[in-house]
Amino acid sequence: MLGSSNLYLVGPMGSGKTAVGKQLGRLLDHPFVDSDHEIEVSTGADIPLIFEREGEAGFRQRERDMIAVLVRRQPVVLATGGGAVLDPASRQLLHEHGYVCYLETSPEQQAERAARTRHRPLLHGVDARQRLTELLAIRDPLYRSIADFVVPTDSRKVHAVAEEILTRFRQQQPTQ
Repeated sequence: MLGSSNLYLVGPMGSGKTAVGKQLGRLLDHPFVDSDHEIEVSTGADIPLIFEREGEAGFRQRERDMIAVLVRRQPVVLATGGGAVLDPASRQLLHEHGYVCYLETSPEQQAERAARTRHRPLLHGVDARQRLTELLAIRDPLYRSIADFVVPTDSRKVHAVAEEILTRFRQQQPTQ
């Protein structure tokens, strides 16, 4: 995205978007925002409750609306929800307003990381590894379709992933 200093992180739950995004915000001296957190703040409800009350379709509408607001901030490092790419309008907004980095993560690594929290409504009451594999089969092509670059995160430290993204991001920037 010529002229944009925005960096958007996409990828599955447990890929490290929030942790890496916070580190990137510090490295770039850009504000960091997490779209899920912003939805919770604006609604006064947590994501699992929104899913319970409005279903996934209702949540995705809220997510699309929030992304439309957040991509207009300059500069920003934005971590999106894992399913944000399911919505064509959200994909278009991300693609058109900044650089997109896909944090590529295996279902095994996702399951290990996601087990540390109960804040994952799509994993409630199911075999996590199987569900994550199913979700990745659908979403991986969507992540790749809008990514300016892909960075693997399996078995990597946050700072190492952030440094690689920073290098790749700066390579994408037009020369002054």
